[in-house]
Amino acid sequence: MPRPLTFGLVALALAFGLLSPHPAPLQAADDNPGQSRRVTFREYLEAVATYSLDLKSQRQNITSAQADISIAGVRPDPELRFGIDSAELYEPNKPNASLATVIELGYTLETAGKRDKRIQVAESKLRLAEANVAAFLHQLGLDSASAFIEACRTRDALARKQSSLQSFQELVRATEIRYRAGDVSKLELWQTNVEADRFTNEVTSARAEAQAAEITLTAFLGKPFEEVFPGAVVDTAFKGAALEVNLATLIQQALKKRYDIQVAAAEVENARQGVQLAKANRWLDPKINLSLTNTPRVDPLFNHEGQVTNAPAERSLELGLTVTVPLPFSRLQKGELVQAEVALSQAHYRLSSMRLKAETEVRATFAKYRAACENVRHYREHVLQDSDRVTEGMRLAYRMGSASFLELLNAQRTADETYLGYLQAVADLANATVKLQISAGMGPDL
Repeated sequence: MPRPLTFGLVALALAFGLLSPHPAPLQAADDNPGQSRRVTFREYLEAVATYSLDLKSQRQNITSAQADISIAGVRPDPELRFGIDSAELYEPNKPNASLATVIELGYTLETAGKRDKRIQVAESKLRLAEANVAAFLHQLGLDSASAFIEACRTRDALARKQSSLQSFQELVRATEIRYRAGDVSKLELWQTNVEADRFTNEVTSARAEAQAAEITLTAFLGKPFEEVFPGAVVDTAFKGAALEVNLATLIQQALKKRYDIQVAAAEVENARQGVQLAKANRWLDPKINLSLTNTPRVDPLFNHEGQVTNAPAERSLELGLTVTVPLPFSRLQKGELVQAEVALSQAHYRLSSMRLKAETEVRATFAKYRAACENVRHYREHVLQDSDRVTEGMRLAYRMGSASFLELLNAQRTADETYLGYLQAVADLANATVKLQISAGMGPDL
């Protein structure tokens, strides 16, 4: 049967700080020895979700998509035309002509529910933007969780190297006593001093790695780590809610809640609405024109004999109503509709592909998670204890003169490499746990 997630989380809580065979306080170069504030895994991820600049940038897409809904609901603007309807230019007719003016109001009637379909497309884009932001947040959680786990690993690695240095310094003092007693040569004393210096250099490098890992946490926060958590360091003891799930449950949950699948489903809906809009856009939109034409009065003109020489007329006010219908020659091509249908087909393919990839990823991640659980369990129950017994026995044998310095040095190096391998196994388990949670559509929690 697959090992439940409960074991992994318990192992993480024990592994980072409680099972160290040589516990030693971590004193980084810039640490305050009196500080007690520890930033937990959950606190850090909550701060990332609050302060991340990349996430804030992504959330602007939601605001933009909301504005698109307002834009989509805009109706065609009415058109107002005003000007001269007729002005006589032929000189012989001018006595019988007046300057006619016209005012006309035109409005395009949208057919086939184009406005409603534009709004539906915009609303589907909003849901797509929200799904993309949620997916980005989960990926951000995975990346920032990995950075936090690495910061924990490097701090515990530094603690181990400091503990080894302290033990080796005790060995140097013991060697000096043996040298003065004549049990060892001066060359062996020099060797112990050289190795002590090498251990000191390793501590310096480990301290730099720990500091660099904590500095990396700033990239996800969007502001300095010290500004968000003044006077604090990462808490290497993970504590999270136990999860009782199996592989089948994880796969079912992934197919329902994974955010990349939700994004793909939102893309399908958006493409479907796009097809409906493309079909509606092929309908003709008639334009109604309502006009009012004013022709001024034509006054009579008299000659010297008092006779009227023109054709006088009273003022004329004419109302006109016309309907303009475009000739649908452009509808002979169906390019826009074909493109919309292709986009819908592609979205369906992506959704199907995403479902298959989700199931595959959950299975692969679960297998890695089980292997990581087994590795940590094996380290805890066998490797660490055996390694510590060998190292302690070799130290005692060296002090008693029954073991050489090279044998002791090799045992110490092997023990350190074993413990560092254990820390890496714990970090691998933490990363596998987070990735398994993310791949199943859950939030990271350790």
